[in-house]
Amino acid sequence: MSLALKKIQHIGIPVTNLEKSEAFYQSLGFENVMGSNFEHPEGKGKVAMMQSGEIIIEIYQFPETILPEIANRKDGHVDHIAFDVEDIDQTFETLKAGGYEIFEEAPVFLPFWKNGCKYFNIKGPDGERLEFNQIL
Repeated sequence: MSLALKKIQHIGIPVTNLEKSEAFYQSLGFENVMGSNFEHPEGKGKVAMMQSGEIIIEIYQFPETILPEIANRKDGHVDHIAFDVEDIDQTFETLKAGGYEIFEEAPVFLPFWKNGCKYFNIKGPDGERLEFNQIL
C-alpha cells in the first residue's frame, strides 16, 4: 500500500492558554499564520497554526471544562502528528479498506486556511493518533 504522503503537515499540541502559548512560540520565531475556532462537544475551542519555515505547530485550546485534564497530563502534550495528503477521500478509503482503526466516520471539514481543510485520524499500535490532512 502506498499513500503518497507529502510531508508532515503539522504537530498538534493542546494548550491551556492559547494566548500565552502563541507568545511563547512567537518568541522562538514562529508566526501565527491562521487562527480559527472549532466546535467541541463541550463548547467552542480555538486554534492557532504557528509556522516557522516549513514547520507548523498547531496549538489549540479546548473549552474550559476540558482544560484541567490537559493541565494534568503526565505524559506530555503532543497530541497528534498530521500528514499532508493530495486526496483525503482516496486516503480515507485506502486505510479503511486496509482495516486500520479510523476514529471518524468520514473525513471532517474544518474552516481552517483559506478554503478549509479535511482530516481524519487513525490509531497506531500503541494508541498514538495519526492525522491525515488535506488543505483545500
